[in-house]
Amino acid sequence: MTDTPAEPGPDTPGPTDDTPGPPPGCPAHAGHPAPAAEPAPAAGPAPASGGAPDGLVNLFAAEAVADPRATYERLRAEHGPVAPVLLADDLPAWLVLGYRENLEVARTPSRFTRDSRVWRLFQEGRVPATSPLLPMTDWKPLCRFVDGEDHRRLRSAINDSIGRFNRRGIRRHVTRFADQLIDGLSGNGEADLVAEFIEHLPMLVMTQLLGIPEEDGPRLVDASRDLMNGASTAVESNEYLVETLRSLVARKRISPGNDLASWLIGHPEELSDTEVMQHLRVILVITNETTISLIASTLRMVFTDLRFRASLTGGHMTLPDAVEQVLWEEPPFLTLPGRWATGDTEVGGQRIKAGDLLLLGIAAGNVDPAIRPDRNTPMHGNRSHLTFGGGAHECPGQDISRAIADTGIDTLLMRLPDLRMTVEEEELRWNQAWVTRHLAALPVEFTPVPPKDRSRPGARKDASATQAPLPSATPPSAIPPSAIPPSAALPPAVRAPEGAAPAGAATPASPPGAPRGWASVRRRLLRR
Repeated sequence: MTDTPAEPGPDTPGPTDDTPGPPPGCPAHAGHPAPAAEPAPAAGPAPASGGAPDGLVNLFAAEAVADPRATYERLRAEHGPVAPVLLADDLPAWLVLGYRENLEVARTPSRFTRDSRVWRLFQEGRVPATSPLLPMTDWKPLCRFVDGEDHRRLRSAINDSIGRFNRRGIRRHVTRFADQLIDGLSGNGEADLVAEFIEHLPMLVMTQLLGIPEEDGPRLVDASRDLMNGASTAVESNEYLVETLRSLVARKRISPGNDLASWLIGHPEELSDTEVMQHLRVILVITNETTISLIASTLRMVFTDLRFRASLTGGHMTLPDAVEQVLWEEPPFLTLPGRWATGDTEVGGQRIKAGDLLLLGIAAGNVDPAIRPDRNTPMHGNRSHLTFGGGAHECPGQDISRAIADTGIDTLLMRLPDLRMTVEEEELRWNQAWVTRHLAALPVEFTPVPPKDRSRPGARKDASATQAPLPSATPPSAIPPSAIPPSAALPPAVRAPEGAAPAGAATPASPPGAPRGWASVRRRLLRR
């Protein structure tokens, strides 16, 4: 996907590195009325010029990471739609908080470029070689870091290739893998949905779409999680991911199939092997992270928000509508680095200096009071949120995430219709970083059911039996199991916190008159 933060990908650190990292996100904002202009606040300090101003909020500080939304609102109240902030190593930057201002920055490449080589702090030698910002800001010959003709060339290859996917085929893959994962936990009566279902489904589907051998899926889940969490083994995990994809590209050059890797290789724009491999990495890691967060947040809202559940079960909101509402309220990426000012300019009443770094504030922009004065008003069917970025760099793979999320959730709720959380909402724990946030665990209980019997007459067959899989058959991966570091292995399933409600504890009551199970409202959930 393009326009989402790059995953830590330090093949060789430095702004001249020729290996890319992920890009930022995407939505269709066309036709959304621009909010009325607000009085411009007094110009604040220009963080990228000189020493760090006193009293600025550091987005890497524990308090800001623990409660980012409160931090954003405090910054909005103090500075308006654009606020000066500090990042790792006290490096100054601008955080764009306003919805209108986010679109202005995203849609004006002549003023705010994606080319990180203009970042003045790096030119001045102020960015340490060990900075955690480098994996997301090192320039690379990728969509994420180029504009103009270079961007058009790379982006057209990605758009054309992703456009060849059969939407029904994607959903069949989702259903098949969702059923397999549910079969593995359905007889237990309890599970951690994050560790046993949510973290695995997107990557398993993406292996099929990209043409990666299915058996590589579990190890790729571990590596991708390492990258997004910034774990101590992120470098090793990144190397494993790169080598897996490099091996894939080499095989597909010799024996192309019906998959994204082969389509990129064969595209008329003639991408190099490095360009193909790195764009596959972008799509794989970012789609995986985005979809994990989206599924987890949607299920949490189903379990805990009575109004949300009432709208869903009452037929006032379809499941795709519910997913869209979550994209407004809990975007997987809170901020998206970055844009760099091409010259001295002004945005949101702040004077921006040439070479300043700007962060798109996705979570803050989605709740900007200028466009959402009443946050309780539902946004059903409204796709003009900032979650997938905007402008020329809007995400080309956003519908893949949507398809995996709503089909996976529907399959889960149909198979286990009485799912209920076993902890209170305030006891839930989150994986948090300065750019992302999603549930670390989602403990549930349900009535045990046996695995699906696909051998009986009339039983639904796997997608592989009803339709040729999207990718062609591929030989076993050339990457040995030992290639991924042991420290990147999946941790034990997260257990419910001490003091959590025992199995069978009361759960949030359904609204009066609401159907008891999800099976009775399936058609309404999927009605479009």
